[in-house]
Amino acid sequence: MTVDTPAASRAAQILSRPLTLNGLTVPNRIAMAPMTRMFSPGGVPGEDVRSYYARRAAAGVGLIITEGTYVGHESAGQSDRIPRFSGEEQLAGWAKVAEGVHAAGGTIVPQLWHVGMVRKQGEPPFADAPAVGPSGIRLDGTEGEGRAMTRQDLDDVIRAFAEAAAAAERIGFDGVELHGAHGYLIDQFLWERTNRRTDAYGGDPVARTKFAAEIVAAVREAVSPEFPVIFRYSQWKSDNYDARLAETPEELEAVLTPLAAAGVDVFHASTRRYWLPEFDGSDLNLAGWTKKLTGKQAITVGSVGLDGDFTGAFRGEGSPVKAIDNLLDRLEADEFDMVAVGRALLQDPQWAAKVLAGRFDELEPYDAAALKTLS
Repeated sequence: MTVDTPAASRAAQILSRPLTLNGLTVPNRIAMAPMTRMFSPGGVPGEDVRSYYARRAAAGVGLIITEGTYVGHESAGQSDRIPRFSGEEQLAGWAKVAEGVHAAGGTIVPQLWHVGMVRKQGEPPFADAPAVGPSGIRLDGTEGEGRAMTRQDLDDVIRAFAEAAAAAERIGFDGVELHGAHGYLIDQFLWERTNRRTDAYGGDPVARTKFAAEIVAAVREAVSPEFPVIFRYSQWKSDNYDARLAETPEELEAVLTPLAAAGVDVFHASTRRYWLPEFDGSDLNLAGWTKKLTGKQAITVGSVGLDGDFTGAFRGEGSPVKAIDNLLDRLEADEFDMVAVGRALLQDPQWAAKVLAGRFDELEPYDAAALKTLS
């Protein structure tokens, strides 16, 4: 049933506006956030993965950002169930995914990923290569089962990202997102706790950005000028929610400016709760500050559509319409340009269609059990 209220109509009006990201026009302001699902045995996305993304595109999600996909580097990641974005069979699978999303009326970009020194609990070591990072340091500050990257390592990883981006355009994707958040490889260079290098890639915030900027520049060179390049970053890290790249807007500007200059079209600012101010003295969230400091378009994300906290469930408290009022206010004020939805879309593939049609009473409450299936 459609909820015919001013709030519901406002949500539909604000979220349904098209948006142009470089050369790509997205039909509305709703993106699907990248979420690791581990349903690609051998790194190959199959028919179930194609259907999973196409179902959400058919239900009105304007931009699908895929789960993280390993670039073609020996240390990019060790799980045999996480998809890869290299190899003939893997790319053929991804081409079908893109085709399915386009047939459903959506747009799609792959998230390109290298885990660096991060290894999930219970995962095996790399079979044929050590973990690598800027300084061979884990997120907790201890030395890991890996090593600091050499100049050759840097060149190899930069090339792997560029080759994956070129492949994405070749097989029909609409852009790419580079995973520079949450303590993975690119972010390990950005963060002073894991980057203790004394060469040109370590030191002050600008030097720590050099590796990320070189990846962006290589990707930009490998694809067409109108092909969107999105860069996802965060202050927080896996298992360290208090970590920060920047304590002030000035420090954040020092990190983001080289990335924007290198060719980022859109920044995807990952936060735990989108409504929290990023710095004292302003209500702007991280995406808002990103747009203000760089002039680039920004995507916000963080518990959108949930009433619980970052690790909790949607408990059905209060009105779902009121729950996104704050989000709509910020979007209408151009604090950011797009909204990425994660777990709410994981639970309810029809979330976008219901919100855009004002059918808030039909939204399904989030249940962590949804993570166990690919629906």
